[in-house]
This record gives sequence, structure tokens and C-alpha cells, in this order.
Amino acid sequence: QVQLVESGGGLVQAGGSLRLSCAASGRTFSRYTVGWFRQAPGKERDFVSAISASGAFVYTADTVKGRFTISRDNAKNTVYLQMNTLKPEDADVYYCAAKDDLVGVRVLDTYNYWGQGTQVTVSS
Repeated sequence: QVQLVESGGGLVQAGGSLRLSCAASGRTFSRYTVGWFRQAPGKERDFVSAISASGAFVYTADTVKGRFTISRDNAKNTVYLQMNTLKPEDADVYYCAAKDDLVGVRVLDTYNYWGQGTQVTVSS
């Protein structure tokens, strides 16, 4: 069982940066692939980025490639999403999720555990 808690969301001006954190409970966190997804009101939850258990493999959506960077610190049971050059269209609720394999990392239904989400607001 893994419990996930996101933090780091907030209000930022367009062009600014935020770093989201996903803190996990459980001693086996280092065995899990972790993904970030985002969702606007009334829309589907979209894949943003994912990182393998060891951190060796990273997957990133084209819409944020070059601006967002995912990383993890297994000693701290935490995965980070560094978001730079933020745009108004990046404003969403961001969720982290965990799964125990690398199959379908871009597909939200393959994830077993989810956090409660953190709001990111970008002003133009």
C-alpha cells in the first residue's frame, strides 16, 4: 500500500516556475513507477510525465517537453516535477500516481495509487 501527498502548487505568473512534490509513505516506494497527470475542470486527466522506480527511465508529454522535468529521491520517498516557463494553459490540478511496472506509463487507468491533487494557477 502506498499513500501519496502532493504539494507545491500555487499561483504563478506566466513564464514563472513551480516545483511540485509527491511524498509517499511506505518502505517500498523505491519499487514504484511514479507519474504526474493533470486535469482541468470538465476535462479528462492527461499524462504529464513519469519516472521509473530507479529513475533510469523518464517519459514526458510533448506538450511540456523541454519545460517540465521529473526527478525522484528514493531516500526521501519523494518525486518532484519541476515546471519552468509556465503558460496559462498549464493551469490545472496536478496529481501524482504510482504503479509497480512500466507498462502503459502514459495511461492513467494503469496506476494503482493516487494522491489528492494540488492546484496550479498561472496568470497571464
